[in-house]
Amino acid sequence: MRRIQTALVVLFVLCTPLVLTFAALPALAQDKASAQPLPAIPPPPPEMAPLDASFEPEVTIKKREGDTIEEHRINGKLFKIKVTPAHGVPYYLIDRNGDGNFTQTTMGSADVSVPQWVIGTF
Repeated sequence: MRRIQTALVVLFVLCTPLVLTFAALPALAQDKASAQPLPAIPPPPPEMAPLDASFEPEVTIKKREGDTIEEHRINGKLFKIKVTPAHGVPYYLIDRNGDGNFTQTTMGSADVSVPQWVIGTF
């Protein structure tokens, strides 16, 4: 049994380089004339045009009774108000249609309604 194992190991060691040589032959046999050069590197994209300053919102920050109110305007028109209370979660008032009617939004969605039940009072 020991002789068979030794013979198999010797056969494996002798045959491995031969098998690897046959596996590499297709790569060595490729025709260099049929090789295509790589395409040229495309030029970098053109510089971005500077943004119009009228698109940048104007932000006015006011502090009232511990609350911070940020008013965001574009071209003088108020479109968003962020209210950060002294104690609590910030919320936004957003004019979605541009008609002056603001809707309250908390955490990015007006559809989320967080239950606020009173568990106990002291």
